[in-house]
Amino acid sequence: MAVPDSSNDPLVSTQWLADKLDAPDIRVVDASWHMPDINRDGRQEYLRGHIEGAVFFDIDEIADTDSPYPHMMPSPEKFTSRVQRLGLGDGLRLVIYDSLGVFSSARVWWMFRTMGHEDVVVLDGGLRKWHAEGRPLDDGLPVARERHFTVRRRADLIRDKTQIVRKLETRSAQIVDARPAGRFEGTMSEPRAGLRSGHMPGSLNLPYTTVLNPDGTLKDSAALADVFQAAGVDLRRPIVTTCGSGVSACIVALALARLGVWDVPVYDGAWCEWASDPHAAILP
Repeated sequence: MAVPDSSNDPLVSTQWLADKLDAPDIRVVDASWHMPDINRDGRQEYLRGHIEGAVFFDIDEIADTDSPYPHMMPSPEKFTSRVQRLGLGDGLRLVIYDSLGVFSSARVWWMFRTMGHEDVVVLDGGLRKWHAEGRPLDDGLPVARERHFTVRRRADLIRDKTQIVRKLETRSAQIVDARPAGRFEGTMSEPRAGLRSGHMPGSLNLPYTTVLNPDGTLKDSAALADVFQAAGVDLRRPIVTTCGSGVSACIVALALARLGVWDVPVYDGAWCEWASDPHAAILP
């Protein structure tokens, strides 16, 4: 894992975005998505109000829709086609946000990096913080001019089930699970019907909520270091993050980047894939 200068923060503040909102090389992306059991629609909320100029990135559509698992990474061709239509591409700094603070925005941050676009950051606190500060929202739809996107898929940032099995067998990486403790321990049901709860043998639990402040912003580096230490994660060793469906795992990867531990891969199939396999090893 590459470890660049830790001052290279993967997040920007609401004030930073407010100051840069009209810059020609900035594009804002609303990546709001909600768990299927809470009855909220990110697209409909976007249409009711979003940061001026923001386009909507639908993680359930910009995905491998032929997969039995939710919002899996699409092919490079599909990803390129969709983001070009949104006016997102080369030479732009992309600022990703969501309505909850730091949640699904981290997934889209990871997707762009996996497809080779490095100039992408997350809005710390997201729309929640923006709105709380009394900053304006817009309900108009921006006119997006198609822009060329050069895809350079980074296989080092994504892991599949076969690779996870191998890493667990060889203990060559720490598998860090971002699901809540109850689901990890098998005492709480999964939000998706038909899936067993529990965890992969040898994995570590670091619930994604532990890296966040109450206002939905990401904790500072000192506090994050304490969180990872408490979870038994050694920042000097290889890490792969996982979760329920590949969303909150990206929050943990984002937190690691804030600590200067960049290029942490994500298990894309996550628990949805693992627990769907009746032969997969699962501990309570």
